[in-house]
Amino acid sequence: MSRNFYVLAGTLALFALISFGMTFVPSSFQPGLPANASLWKTLATFLLLIGLVSTLVGSMSHLFEQVDRRSEERRRAERERRRKP
Repeated sequence: MSRNFYVLAGTLALFALISFGMTFVPSSFQPGLPANASLWKTLATFLLLIGLVSTLVGSMSHLFEQVDRRSEERRRAERERRRKP
């Protein structure tokens, strides 16, 4: 589950870099696109922030999965100890 959030974060970071790069392209090269550089910078900022939130959610998800896995392993080990005389 956490890998999906990492992939999403990477994709959003890539789009943020592309959006930030669009601020340096002159308006004659982007005929149907908005030529306002502040619009591209705002879009890049929002994409980057959403990507960072996705990274945080992925990290927290990974930590909780790890805690669940270790507690399950601990329960199994305790059961095995109780079964053996």
